[in-house]
Amino acid sequence: MIRIEEIGEAGLDRMREIDRSEEVTYQYLFREGELHRERIDTQVPTWTLEMIEKNRRMLLPILRKEGHCLGALAGDRLAGMAVLGGEWIGEKRDQLQMAFLYVSRKYRRQRMARKRMGEICRLAREKQANQLYISATETDSALGFYFAYGCRLAPKVDLRLYALEPLDIHLVKDLN
Repeated sequence: MIRIEEIGEAGLDRMREIDRSEEVTYQYLFREGELHRERIDTQVPTWTLEMIEKNRRMLLPILRKEGHCLGALAGDRLAGMAVLGGEWIGEKRDQLQMAFLYVSRKYRRQRMARKRMGEICRLAREKQANQLYISATETDSALGFYFAYGCRLAPKVDLRLYALEPLDIHLVKDLN
């Protein structure tokens, strides 16, 4: 059974337990106000030590600004992770960033991401956020998940987050 719990900063050190590898057939590019689907047929590898350290450096300040790190645990094994930022963003300062969401390959298609997304939305609502802001990986699987969950293209891109990941697709999820 999978349980979801707050794992805090210490959870970042367990990121290597997540097998993020996947076969990607399509990716999306955002150009001239529209999404364009492109066939790429590639294999995304699991984390390298450099990727883990880069993600850790990115996520640590987010957690230290009243963020949350949720782990999905299968026994003692970390099967997935989601991070909600605590810093207010957006023109109205009513958005919180969902900064990270990954599910280990073995645990995909078991509604784990949906459950963690629900918990992230609950936490954001408790903080009185009106929207989640998501800078999503441009893969078909990631965007398929977010669109099925009710996310939509962000009408206005957060320039700071765009500068960090210019290929990502920027989305919002209404919480009210």
